Amino acid sequence: MESLFSEEELKQEICRVMSALYKRGLVSALGGNVSARIPNSEEFWITPSGVFKGELNPDDLVKLDLECNVVDGLLRPSIEAPVHAAIYKARPDVNAIVHAHNPFTLGLALAGLPIEPITVEEVMVLRKVEVVPFAFPGTDKLAKLVAETAAKGYRALILQNHGIIAMGSNLVEAEAVAETLEEVAIAQFVCYALGKKPPLIPEREVELYRKLYRF
Repeated sequence: MESLFSEEELKQEICRVMSALYKRGLVSALGGNVSARIPNSEEFWITPSGVFKGELNPDDLVKLDLECNVVDGLLRPSIEAPVHAAIYKARPDVNAIVHAHNPFTLGLALAGLPIEPITVEEVMVLRKVEVVPFAFPGTDKLAKLVAETAAKGYRALILQNHGIIAMGSNLVEAEAVAETLEEVAIAQFVCYALGKKPPLIPEREVELYRKLYRF
């Protein structure tokens, strides 16, 4: 697959995505991370640890190989770098990863409520969302759990008691997955807050769509 971006453009796009997520309240000042790679590359750029996420610049980013060795950059990479590396190893089709802390999505998961097919966007963009059991951030256990689940082809994962992982073939796609996940979660929350169970898109319609678009 030919890349849409040069490495410098890719780094600028990572910073743009992180800023957009911060403005939407999906990451905090020091929480959340984004990475991306040139397709077919065994190296990726990731946001640093301990730096304000709302105003990153390309020079802040760190380049790692898939064993999490630093290739380029002066700052300390995100503590979640092992999770990103594990996904890239397991999913050659994934070239961008967003780890955010979507509050409504996480709230529904903590309440034991799954993300449901209540909007067309959920069916088209998210497809199916899986919950990954809790493991502490930055641990090999979390990286292994995420990689095993991501290998099944999901675009969106919820990390129990933690946040979300959104994956895509490029940064725009991964960003869209993260944002759509929260939009659907908010719509579900509103329904439940009003004492109503949201109507689901019929399974036959979901299956027909999947057959038509082959996913």
